[in-house]
Amino acid sequence: MLKLENVCAGYGKLDVLWNVSCEVNEGEFVAIVGPNGAGKTTTMRAISGMIRPKSGTILFNGEHLEDKSIRQIHNLGVSFITDEGNLFSGMTVKENLLMGALNIKDKGKKAELMDKVIGLFPRLGERVNQQAGLMSGGERKMLGIARGLMSEPKLMLVDEPSLGLAPAVVLDVFRTLKSLTKEGVIILLVEQNVNTTLKIVDRAYILENGSINGQGMSAELLASDYIQKTYLGLE
Repeated sequence: MLKLENVCAGYGKLDVLWNVSCEVNEGEFVAIVGPNGAGKTTTMRAISGMIRPKSGTILFNGEHLEDKSIRQIHNLGVSFITDEGNLFSGMTVKENLLMGALNIKDKGKKAELMDKVIGLFPRLGERVNQQAGLMSGGERKMLGIARGLMSEPKLMLVDEPSLGLAPAVVLDVFRTLKSLTKEGVIILLVEQNVNTTLKIVDRAYILENGSINGQGMSAELLASDYIQKTYLGLE
């Protein structure tokens, strides 16, 4: 289980998050939604070790993350998929996937994982020898997620998976993420695309101006007057 309690974080003297508390349980697909600049990506960076929280606690399966390095957090089973995917553009799809399994020494296990992620994203199998930099935005997004899966994560942090993608591709990506929760993978994503996100995830938190301004089951939030007016433009 992932649990944040009263997390404050930022960059230097700039405070971005104020007393953020949220949690994700085993097998859940949870989102943090909110406008651009609300602090969603900063939350992910604090969990993954890219920045150190100024105060508060971050627990994953009983382990404190707030004082650990990026490598230590990764070794605990946390995979952070940034909005750009952190791909190596000059490398092929296969080479990028293998980079995600650097900590796995068993060649048979690597091959097994490769088959698994290509099964989830068949389009990658069709482009296994193509350079990542020559792929479409949707394909690159899929590759970023697939590479994250190659480390067999227990927790996946996914940053803005819908960014720059066509609606049909967004749904494909979200449905694939949803299927991973059935295998016990905990998924926390951050998104600006509130409408599509709330149709797929189990629960969500609303992050605005660095603070949690609401939470609930996705269906309840989607039907709420606040979400309807603020994010969907409905009266």
